[in-house]
Amino acid sequence: MASLGQRAGSYICSELCGTALNQRHYSTSRVDWKQLRPMILKRIKKRSKDYPIKRMIPVAEEVVRAREIVNEGVSRLLKVVPVQSCKFCPEAHIGATGHQMKTCYGFKCMIKDRPHEWQPGNLNDILVPVQAFHQKNMFEDEIKHDQRFDFTRVPAVLELCHHAGADIPDEILYKSEQISDTLKTNNQQSALILPDELRYIGQRTLDAWEYLRLGVTKLLLVYPSKVCKHCSEVHIGQSGHKARMCGVFKFEGWKGMHKWNKAGVDDLVPQKIVWHRRPHDPPVLVDGGRDYYGHAPAVIELCMQVGAIVPPKYHCMMKTHGLAPPVR
Repeated sequence: MASLGQRAGSYICSELCGTALNQRHYSTSRVDWKQLRPMILKRIKKRSKDYPIKRMIPVAEEVVRAREIVNEGVSRLLKVVPVQSCKFCPEAHIGATGHQMKTCYGFKCMIKDRPHEWQPGNLNDILVPVQAFHQKNMFEDEIKHDQRFDFTRVPAVLELCHHAGADIPDEILYKSEQISDTLKTNNQQSALILPDELRYIGQRTLDAWEYLRLGVTKLLLVYPSKVCKHCSEVHIGQSGHKARMCGVFKFEGWKGMHKWNKAGVDDLVPQKIVWHRRPHDPPVLVDGGRDYYGHAPAVIELCMQVGAIVPPKYHCMMKTHGLAPPVR
């Protein structure tokens, strides 16, 4: 191990300091890191010239377009397909009446095995909003706790696309995630949409959703993103910010500091999983058949109910050919 560390120190010196330092023999204990620090920072600043990667710019632009198609499609489908959301937990259900599963755990997860109290759902019950701090480029200085109000919050997917070189208009980047009162309820009078047009909207939305997740997966292979280990905070950049906003009470000894891990596609584009009702299931899903029913992402379930073709990879999750619960 000592020889390995010595070789590593010599390699760092030779790479960063050139031939001038190679004339002397350096071991790990003799490396002057104070002298190397400005050289390392200079190398990091030069690396910013390689970004954004030109080959990834079309991918980022397609992700922005796919996200707009998904938002528009889901908003239009919500005028036709009823959606229910629980009053006390994030559970949602696609249908005129909510299921009877006792899976509610309340605001602070202090209860369990309670029935849900349903109310009309909205766009945020289908597409979970994930926001991040907006920076001009990915090589800016890290955000301190006192600077948390100096940076605006934008959707994390758009922030990732912005770092990838996509040209995003301000009306899309800074558009509020809150929906208007006209979309908040599903019982409003909606415009007539023909079945063929409705099926087309559902299929287009489903395809855009699949490309959105695929495109974000590609971008995450190139552009680093972080997610907190203990909460859902996301940061797009080399390292996480220093704003103390972690709300997990049992980790209060850390003064709200986030514990950053590498983010995945499910952290930026969450799949809201809902119960899936198959043709041979009862009209209202009951708690006794919990082991028999399937699941599906909320967007997939919403599009499927208007006639969209579901990709085969979801059939196992949906238990398409599974048995129905026994009749009691």
